[in-house]
Amino acid sequence: MVSVKSILLAAMATVVYGAPCQPTFVPTLPKTGGARELPSPPPSFTLKKIAVGHGIQNYTCVDTTSAPKADGAVAILYDVTKYAPGTPKTGIAKALWDRIPSALLLKPLTLNKLAGTKYGAHATAPFPKEEDLKLLGFPIAEYLGHHYFDISSTPMFDLNRVGLKASVTKLDNVDAPANADKGPLKTGAVAWLQLGDSGKGLSSGITQVYRVITAGGVGQKCDVAGVGVHSVPYTTFYWFF
Repeated sequence: MVSVKSILLAAMATVVYGAPCQPTFVPTLPKTGGARELPSPPPSFTLKKIAVGHGIQNYTCVDTTSAPKADGAVAILYDVTKYAPGTPKTGIAKALWDRIPSALLLKPLTLNKLAGTKYGAHATAPFPKEEDLKLLGFPIAEYLGHHYFDISSTPMFDLNRVGLKASVTKLDNVDAPANADKGPLKTGAVAWLQLGDSGKGLSSGITQVYRVITAGGVGQKCDVAGVGVHSVPYTTFYWFF
């Protein structure tokens, strides 16, 4: 004879172990809508973080007739992972999400300034104290880390708040959409990038990085910027896998 207790235990086991597992939500990497898109990360890769970055792209003009040569970047990274559209409970509307880079570009740079420049960052101490991002009309984004180029000109991402790091090299790029925010200097939005591990053994927990939904950052014409180094503000989303 089957006891009532046995029936209840069997029913509980069905509820706990027999119910289908709910899939983990994974945000979809943005697309430019152009003829060619950045390759998607391998299915085995796991999204670790999504950050919004705010900083500067640096350029060098050899003379007033040459094209500006990219010369590294410096940016502060803020964690916006939980606000990605579709994320249960904390996700925000896609229209609001897509506006974050442009809205942030209106905010004054918080990098430690290089004396005598409008946008240049201090060469040896560019980063101020760690603070969360408070952007009017948007949820607070927690400080996540820094982006910079090391002494060998290798792009670095140090997500020191969560113990992740990436030393990367460019794998692919596509132009930003024609309607992308051109930034305060109206020079244009920098390209979207797929970045992979540099192979230098400096990465920790990150294999690929994507730069998407860019705003600003394109260098000025050298006949305007003159000879030497100039900096241009930019913002973007970085996706870390």
